[in-house]
Amino acid sequence: MSSTSCKGQLWGLVDCNSFYASCEQVFRPDLKGKPVVVLSNNDGCIIARSAEAKKLGIPMGEAYFKVQGFLKAKNVAVFSSNFAL
Repeated sequence: MSSTSCKGQLWGLVDCNSFYASCEQVFRPDLKGKPVVVLSNNDGCIIARSAEAKKLGIPMGEAYFKVQGFLKAKNVAVFSSNFAL
């Protein structure tokens, strides 16, 4: 095991809960309080869920095609990943 000196430097790690879904809600105030999910590259699976979406029991990493009908029935806002955002 090696170590690197970081003298004089301060490092921080920020872990945001439901980050990508929260970003969508920040930039779309009309989504506040509504369930939101964000999909992975190529819209394959769910990578982020708002607190409201979690309450609906939507699992992390679930394949989008498996829950697409459920999401529509529950009026869940679905977004493709927007990593630049």
